[in-house]
Amino acid sequence: MGRADDDAPLHRRHLAAKATDQLRDIILAQPPQSQIGALPDIARLLGVGIATVQQVARVLEHEGLLEVRRGPGGGYFGTRPDVAALERSVAAYLRVRGSDAYEALEMMTLLDCELMPAAAQSQDVALHGELAALGSRVGDCADGAKRLAFEDALHDILFRMVDRPLIELLARVSMRYYRSAPIAPIFEGADGFAAWRQWRSGVIDAIARRDPDLARFEAERHRRSLLQRLRQAMATG
Repeated sequence: MGRADDDAPLHRRHLAAKATDQLRDIILAQPPQSQIGALPDIARLLGVGIATVQQVARVLEHEGLLEVRRGPGGGYFGTRPDVAALERSVAAYLRVRGSDAYEALEMMTLLDCELMPAAAQSQDVALHGELAALGSRVGDCADGAKRLAFEDALHDILFRMVDRPLIELLARVSMRYYRSAPIAPIFEGADGFAAWRQWRSGVIDAIARRDPDLARFEAERHRRSLLQRLRQAMATG
């Protein structure tokens, strides 16, 4: 067997990888749901054979960037990954690997220590107004369900104040996983509610002051407190 035969599989993999990168760039350069073309069109566009396009399509379908529609009006259409599906997939992976609520809370609060100081640097007046309006309702969250809804609303505002897609994804995955299994309550009773209210009010006030150092201080201080509370709750639960 000659060297050319040995190199053939490597050449095909290189060709497919290059075609995958090219088609990915084409998809991302157009709005979602744009029709990229039919199979022969894409083969000509990329300068590869039909079999290579089919291989490329499988990769990009797995990435959530391509949808193949059959029948009249069908073809290859660019899409975008479903973030919720990605969150569910990662949460399932963590469960299989035996990750626990403590690790999820560790990650959530660690990301908050970056997210909140960055939000304090935001100059978006409208979003600061949304945050202030939300902060005015912190005293209304006396039960756990309302506090969870408050946390979701707070993070939705923070994610819009801070354009950090990776932090957002990791934070959403961590929050989903933390809530996906029974967890020990860490803000029970009147004392727990008072501690939670003080925690959230302090962080929101620091962001409202546009003081990133204070926001980081509050986030780190309450990270330590939260993790300690969860350790105690897990030990006695």
